[in-house]
Amino acid sequence: MPVIALSSLRYTANKEVFMNALKLMAILLAAFSQNLVAEEAGKPLEMTVYRSPTCGCCSKWLEHAKQNGFKINDVISEDMETIKARFGVPEKLASCHTAIVDGRVIEGHVPASDIQKLLQSQSSLTGIAAPGMPMGSPGMEMGGQQDAYKVVSFDKEGKHEVFAEHGTNQ
Repeated sequence: MPVIALSSLRYTANKEVFMNALKLMAILLAAFSQNLVAEEAGKPLEMTVYRSPTCGCCSKWLEHAKQNGFKINDVISEDMETIKARFGVPEKLASCHTAIVDGRVIEGHVPASDIQKLLQSQSSLTGIAAPGMPMGSPGMEMGGQQDAYKVVSFDKEGKHEVFAEHGTNQ
């Protein structure tokens, strides 16, 4: 009977038996790794949202994020200016709430589809923002009214450009 001592990578059996054992180990390792990746992919992304206690539209946006698979950590703050400065939100892109997901900053009423697009990109962007409070954006629904608005990306140097366009004038 051949003896295989895999822990020390010594073997007394023929090379074919040893190679078959290594192949089996590789297959098992690959299957285990795929299971871990699949488990991780099924988990909702955690999002920490900082918002003022007096803003009702932020609660509606939180619902939009939850409905699109984000797990929300809701942080009420009286000092939103400090939070925005801490996370590098350019003043001219500011809105009512600031969220952090997977190390990226999400400012204001950004649609979940744009957040997913940002998270899937390999860019070095700091985050994206829907400046102001655009009518018709997630959390700002007012019947059928929808203003045209832009979601803007920004980096740590404060450079920004249009990331996505929404509304009637696309």
